[in-house]
Amino acid sequence: MEITCYRNPEIAREPRSLPAATYNLAHTLLSRTSSGCLFIPIRAMQYLAILDAEELVFLDGERKCWIDIAWRNFRPQQRNSLDDPVAYEAVYYQPSAAGLMARLQAELPRALNDLAAKGRFDGIARVIKFTAPERD
Repeated sequence: MEITCYRNPEIAREPRSLPAATYNLAHTLLSRTSSGCLFIPIRAMQYLAILDAEELVFLDGERKCWIDIAWRNFRPQQRNSLDDPVAYEAVYYQPSAAGLMARLQAELPRALNDLAAKGRFDGIARVIKFTAPERD
């Protein structure tokens, strides 16, 4: 699957930390992909998270290919144990993005666990388009 993502100018940036279990699961799932990208649907928020080797970006279902938030500069090498949180920077591209952080950090682990429960996934992703039903 290929998605082109766009960014508005950066509005703000702040240091954050991600719980170890979330970081570890995300990178375990990423290692199972052959494409080097992991697509994580966050259905409760109508967001799509995309993880690659450098960052985790969040796309709003309404704004499609525009990045609202990027989590960048993960520093797992700074932790003393695999159970320690991982420091990163949250970069905001939308004025409302800072308000989404608490919810994203709560919903991302759920979405990752849902994805992990589906088992191993390989191959090319396909989007199936359905025709819209006719309205009376």
